[in-house]
Amino acid sequence: MHRVVALCLEDLVAFDLTAPAQAFGLAHDEDGTPLYGFSTCSPGGAQVRTLSGFTVGPEGDLQALEAAGTVVVPACLAVLDPPPGEVVEALRAAAERGARLLSVCTGAFALAHSGLLDGRRATTHWAFAAELARRFPAVDVDAAALYVDEGKVMTSAGLSAGIDLCLHAIRKDFGVAVGERVARQMVAAPHREGGQAQFIERPPLRAVGSTDSLEPTRRWAAERLDQPLDVAAMARHAGVSPRTFARRFREETGTTPLQWLLSQRVLEARRLLEESELPVEAIAWRVGFGTAASLRDHFRRATATTPTAYRRSFQPAA
Repeated sequence: MHRVVALCLEDLVAFDLTAPAQAFGLAHDEDGTPLYGFSTCSPGGAQVRTLSGFTVGPEGDLQALEAAGTVVVPACLAVLDPPPGEVVEALRAAAERGARLLSVCTGAFALAHSGLLDGRRATTHWAFAAELARRFPAVDVDAAALYVDEGKVMTSAGLSAGIDLCLHAIRKDFGVAVGERVARQMVAAPHREGGQAQFIERPPLRAVGSTDSLEPTRRWAAERLDQPLDVAAMARHAGVSPRTFARRFREETGTTPLQWLLSQRVLEARRLLEESELPVEAIAWRVGFGTAASLRDHFRRATATTPTAYRRSFQPAA
């Protein structure tokens, strides 16, 4: 079982603690066996005040981080200034030991104060991104991203983006099927790309009861990935011009139709690699990439590995 320990500091954002606890706690294999153990800690094991007005009683002190496979650092106001020296030392020790570090919202400041974001891309809530960049010039701050995966260090924007990052981590650990099961139970989007905009400028709200959302077209396209879909085809299904479709698509999702389509095809390829014995050439055809070479190219860009290596990594779990 993979052990996840959340580091709780003063003025904690409760949602940024409970959302990872829920996501990792819901991850089970097909037999119902839990895949993660989730616990909490704080300096000295002391109670921690939340911004919601109640306190949290962590289960352990900083020694709990010594056995963590993943350390979660939720948002809190206290980390805008340097955390206690013992916290910095514990985070550095966890990183040196090989633990994965995952921050939500301003939790990124704790990692930055510990020097763990130097030379890496990172993100945080858009309202704090400029301050993160100003205080830590060695950090490549991406103010727009929902989350950033730098391997052993992952950072996310605020609130719901923390759920996206946890689902991303679960998919990396145990595959798309497990991640989708958790997303369904949390009534969350099963997959949002980390590079998707965290803050989307919205047009004026449409009338209550409006039925002009493009969700039906996205669902229609996701069921036809083996077909030669493009913006024109999706626009025809939606009954609007390609230009209008592209504009409204970005307004609703924060990404372009073609970027969304590529991510859906890679996601389906991952599922088939995990759950089927189909050869790579057949999977390439079924998800709309046409050739194995095209699948390998897009797959490597999205996952930093090859379809064959990805399948091999999930064969023991299967």
